[in-house]
Amino acid sequence: MEGRPPDEQELIERSCNGDTEAFGALVRTHQKAALRVAFLVVRDRAEAEDVTQEAFVNAYNALGRFRAGSPFRPWMLRIVRNEALNRVRGRKRQEFYARQLFTESVPGGAAPSPETILVADSSRSAVLAAMERLPEKYRAVLYHRYLIDLSEAEVARVLGIPRGTVKSRASRGLTRLRTLLEAEGWDHK
Repeated sequence: MEGRPPDEQELIERSCNGDTEAFGALVRTHQKAALRVAFLVVRDRAEAEDVTQEAFVNAYNALGRFRAGSPFRPWMLRIVRNEALNRVRGRKRQEFYARQLFTESVPGGAAPSPETILVADSSRSAVLAAMERLPEKYRAVLYHRYLIDLSEAEVARVLGIPRGTVKSRASRGLTRLRTLLEAEGWDHK
């Protein structure tokens, strides 16, 4: 029947043959559900949108492995969920290493008193918790610059951004971090 919209199996078949418009139609059909799945895992709208976009790219690249005749939606949503879980695991790994770096003691110093340890631990925890609430672009720069102790040039190379961007994100990130900490009544003096 001419003029009828293609059914999902037809769109899948056309997509497998490289028809990006057909794949675009599949994306539009399943985008809202994919975004909801991603959000339920990552709990951040912007990151859920990134996850969803990356998952659709992954799905397009994996179309050759899609079993003909199978329903597309569950397959697609599994890819979205896996991508979201990978993001969360990566974030947790990054947090673990940041905490590990941040809590390392300075060698050669005298043993601190229990009171000093308690204040230092609570300060570290407050700073790290506030850093986790920063947007990723600022958090990544601050982690690399101040927790891993890389130079601006090294951070630029690691993150693949210009050195000027490292400077501006570090400045803005520190300002936001200070605002978050002050809102919680944290005194950094």
